[in-house]
Amino acid sequence: MKHMHTFGKTLFTLACGLAATGADAATFKIATIAPDGTAWMREMRAAGEAIKAKSEGRVEFKFYPGGVMGDDATVLRKMKIGQLQGGAFTGGEASILTKDAQVYSLPFTFRSFDEIATARARLDPLLKQSFANDGYTLLGISGGGFAYLMSTRPIHSREDLKTAKVWVPLGDKVAEMAFSAAGVAPIPLPLADVYTSLQTGLIDTAANTLSGALAFQWHTKIKYIVDLPLSFVVGEVVVTRKSFEALTPEDRKLVEDEFHATFTRLEAINRKDNESAREALKAQGIAIDAPNEAERKSWQAIGGEVYAKVKAQGDLSPPMLQALGEVLGQLHGNAQ
Repeated sequence: MKHMHTFGKTLFTLACGLAATGADAATFKIATIAPDGTAWMREMRAAGEAIKAKSEGRVEFKFYPGGVMGDDATVLRKMKIGQLQGGAFTGGEASILTKDAQVYSLPFTFRSFDEIATARARLDPLLKQSFANDGYTLLGISGGGFAYLMSTRPIHSREDLKTAKVWVPLGDKVAEMAFSAAGVAPIPLPLADVYTSLQTGLIDTAANTLSGALAFQWHTKIKYIVDLPLSFVVGEVVVTRKSFEALTPEDRKLVEDEFHATFTRLEAINRKDNESAREALKAQGIAIDAPNEAERKSWQAIGGEVYAKVKAQGDLSPPMLQALGEVLGQLHGNAQ
């Protein structure tokens, strides 16, 4: 009888221990439009596994790729009701969370990776604070590379663009302003709808990184690419502050450190993937042509026009606008 009592007590203790472990475990459900099997998803899953192991099961990340949780607005709604704790967004997509997220989407503003490195050293910390001010925690930013205009039809000049059916990400005000400045009435759509819209002819022109064009299968529809950086694409993993701050300080540091390491790796992977994608797209017969000097200046003038509108309309926060102006002054000799 004594042995049975001891055995029962042991089972009770184990049950309590297991229940406590389950209750204390924090699960972050993260949605993204990124297709499964991409370098982005492989690295994200690896980060999740490392966090679970290093936290001894206290923190777990579950990812839902390929848009299975819906578009950006749907993901945001699910984050607000706690069905999801976060999402992985591009900068343009994340503008529904905080307006400063679109800072790297400014067209024809950053012209090289060196310029991006200078800008990010100054602007990334401000962007993290902007998310915090709006109730979110930015776990990390990964540079996806420069986006380029790509089309089913030749686009040699701003005049050619005026008759094109141009896609912009739904909710990306900066992208809408950019194409409006070029005399285009853009067509806003969720990223997940772009492939089908190229297929049906609803749109004939879009913008993406070169590796993104392959990942989303756009290369099967497009025939021409304008070889001039349009904007810089970033990937951002964002969770609600409420869910993140429920972690212990030690676990918060673990999560941030792991995502920082992951995104550092992704930066290098993305650079190589975009270089490889350029050759792959050429091999598919897609024309990648640089504009002449006059056209290049004409395209880049759009950047100045959009920056002036963003500044006048307050589409970025005052601290971000001030820092951006100083960065552009450093890079280009003026604040545009």
